[in-house]
Amino acid sequence: MTSENFWIGFGLTGQCLFTARFLVQWLSSERQAKSVIPMAFWYLSVSGGMVLFIYALYRADPVFIIGQSTGLFIYLRNIHLVLRSRQRERSEAEAAPVTLRFPLAAQASEQQTQSRRGAA
Repeated sequence: MTSENFWIGFGLTGQCLFTARFLVQWLSSERQAKSVIPMAFWYLSVSGGMVLFIYALYRADPVFIIGQSTGLFIYLRNIHLVLRSRQRERSEAEAAPVTLRFPLAAQASEQQTQSRRGAA
């Protein structure tokens, strides 16, 4: 295998990773019957974008380098925002007061209230 063939294979691998994200997004949206962007989409975006960025550096293509570096920033920022949002939701869930409900006790209390109303 020549060096050139290696780099072509490397670039094609990056393009396949990058393209796979749309398949993941489409299947997830179909499954949920609404448009969604799963985390796998962002991870495939970073993986494919990084491989293509390296390939662009090898090719010394400034247009390709700028395009991939901009995309990588956006993909990494989205991953950061999703992870930060999940962490915030976990913190809020842990801080929320816990209300215990006992169905039988609630029924008994309701029956007592109704009995008092009926006696009055």
